Amino acid sequence: MSNTKTLSEKINELKSEGYTEDFDIKDDSVVSHKAKTSYTTNQINVLSHYRFEGVTNPSDNSIIYVIETDDGKKGVLVDGYGTSSDMSMALAQKLK
Repeated sequence: MSNTKTLSEKINELKSEGYTEDFDIKDDSVVSHKAKTSYTTNQINVLSHYRFEGVTNPSDNSIIYVIETDDGKKGVLVDGYGTSSDMSMALAQKLK
């Protein structure tokens, strides 16, 4: 994976590499809206992550997690980091 400068460029690059699921956080789970499936922390593997910092506003900080599930779904989860994060402590431990 090459170095890119923006969040959207990196997401597009990962999608072109087959990471097509859009994951989201719900409570202690990661949810795929496309597959309409929820995964526990034991059912996901974080392959890598990329941090992006807001140039003028620290609240613009975000992170992309590249995830593969136990049933073979591959995709990305985008979240804020630091005080902007929406995840539970259990999920944060899995993703760190």
